[in-house]
Amino acid sequence: MDERMPGWVKGFPGAVTLSGVDGKILYMNDRAAKTFESSGGRALVGSELAACHNERSRAIIARILETGEPHVYTIEKKGQRKLIFQAPWYDDGALGGLVELSLVLPEGMPHYKRD
Repeated sequence: MDERMPGWVKGFPGAVTLSGVDGKILYMNDRAAKTFESSGGRALVGSELAACHNERSRAIIARILETGEPHVYTIEKKGQRKLIFQAPWYDDGALGGLVELSLVLPEGMPHYKRD
């Protein structure tokens, strides 16, 4: 495991993928490796993020890293709704790269307004 990742991330039920500023995948937790199994799974560590994304997605990744603004959206794939959260991560204040969290949203998930 990448030494920057706390141990609990390995078995976290959401997919966690970490890449460096150079665009190379540094870490995938167990769920991310399973999610991307058909594309190589954990063997993707060390490969370029750009190879897994189209031109539009590469532009979004570049914008996230440039502006520091996260990119958050939902998808539906294979009958599951997921929340995708992509954001820069920092190491002692310096830009470290990009982190992507992918979380399955339960059917009928409640939404609470607390203001």
